[in-house]
Amino acid sequence: MSAAVTPVRMPRYGMTMTEGAVARWLVAPGETVAAGQDLAEIETTKITNVETAAVAGVLRRAVVEAGRIVPVGTLIGVIADAGVPDAEIDAVVSAQAAVVDDAADADAGPVDTVITVGTLAIAVRRTPGAGPSDAVPVVLVHGFGGDRDNWMFVESRLAAERPVVAFDLPGHGASGTEIGDGTLATLAAAVTGLMDTLNLPRAHLVGHSLGGAVALAAAAARPEAVASLSLLAPVGFGPEIDGGYIAGFLAAERRKDLKDILGRLFADADAVERRMIDDVLRMKRRDGVPEALATIAAALFPDGRQAVDLRAEAASLACPVTVVWGEADRIIPIAHTEELPTGIAVTRIAGAGHMPQLEAPAEVVRALRDGFARAGG
Repeated sequence: MSAAVTPVRMPRYGMTMTEGAVARWLVAPGETVAAGQDLAEIETTKITNVETAAVAGVLRRAVVEAGRIVPVGTLIGVIADAGVPDAEIDAVVSAQAAVVDDAADADAGPVDTVITVGTLAIAVRRTPGAGPSDAVPVVLVHGFGGDRDNWMFVESRLAAERPVVAFDLPGHGASGTEIGDGTLATLAAAVTGLMDTLNLPRAHLVGHSLGGAVALAAAAARPEAVASLSLLAPVGFGPEIDGGYIAGFLAAERRKDLKDILGRLFADADAVERRMIDDVLRMKRRDGVPEALATIAAALFPDGRQAVDLRAEAASLACPVTVVWGEADRIIPIAHTEELPTGIAVTRIAGAGHMPQLEAPAEVVRALRDGFARAGG
């Protein structure tokens, strides 16, 4: 295959994804695309994501038509230079159409496990990096009521360069429900304890919402262990938060009620898929989870307000700090990006709500990589 020809395959978002559908092509065959341009909407059992072009060129073939479900790794399109003969494109399609990428089944693929950290049982997914052996790993910390699958659209992109650790906070996902007093200090200690247990002397910390506050507190407690800090719509930069969302999430027991609540997280409420709703309901029905979540909410969001102010801690950090916020965030207002401490890089993403890592993963990854680069990689 010529270096001027780039196959486009059905991506894998998260370890459990085995197939997906091209919901619609955003570029027609014959149109020129830029690197990073939106190429197609990919629909999974959890959520719809936009796949971007890895290289500049021309979309020469849309191999998989809209609505068709195919296994992960299946050739769905071909990007090539305009001068590449049609015969070469046809040969690529013929040779590659039946090839399915089974890299995730190889020994070097993601590994899910449960690790004991002190008295805590922490569910962890570790993905070896495909980059240099000395690349600093990244640790991903999800938000309130979430789990490590909240990072499904960014994990594989980051793992192309460095090891990635995504885990479930105590009281969330598949982790244990022991959360002590549920305070920020307790949750931050789980992060630093996990890094110690995994023998990670230094890492890039990335946190979303509550996870942003947790990551920031961990960085303030252990600054020598943090190469850079990236915060997506973080708790801790202002008192306002949608207290109705917190209360509604805790109270929701039926699928319809939870769908309405989860819809607030996104600029487009229809982005919430049935699988996501079912996963959250399953988590909430585990013994001890409702009590753990209520304890955390009481400690950090009493009376529907944020109880922690972390601006001083952010200003004290020597490592590069990046803040990413969706302009359509309905949970924590983007106004919290105003008057941040000097030196914090801010990326605002149009058309994204409170979950930019799911709504605009390519833009989030670009912002993260900029932060990693400011730390020297």
